[in-house]
Amino acid sequence: MSVELNHTIVHSLDNHASAEFLANILGLEVGEAWGPFVPVETSNGVTLDFATIPGESIVMQHYAFLISDEEFDAAFARIREQGVTYYADPHLKQPGEINHHYGGRGLYFLDPAGHGMEIITRPYGNEE
Repeated sequence: MSVELNHTIVHSLDNHASAEFLANILGLEVGEAWGPFVPVETSNGVTLDFATIPGESIVMQHYAFLISDEEFDAAFARIREQGVTYYADPHLKQPGEINHHYGGRGLYFLDPAGHGMEIITRPYGNEE
């Protein structure tokens, strides 16, 4: 068996709200709650299990999602429709812009718990 990431726990202020926020942006489904976790599964089978914890215990994390151009268009439209602030850079210094790294498109936004979310259409280092 090869090594694959199966799931990760994402700390949140409200596990349902954070799972629904991300699932909505990415066009994914929120799974059934399992114990303290509310899962969102990506197309490659990795599950983000959102868990509610006290706000002072949350440390910002970064999650990047590789999506198709069509998925980017749809996610970007939902981001704009919902008034979510987005940035071209991970330091959040270029609001209202997207980037074009490696011939693709990408942007960053924050989830309700303050985690940095990124969507990209080309993986980093892809010179095609």
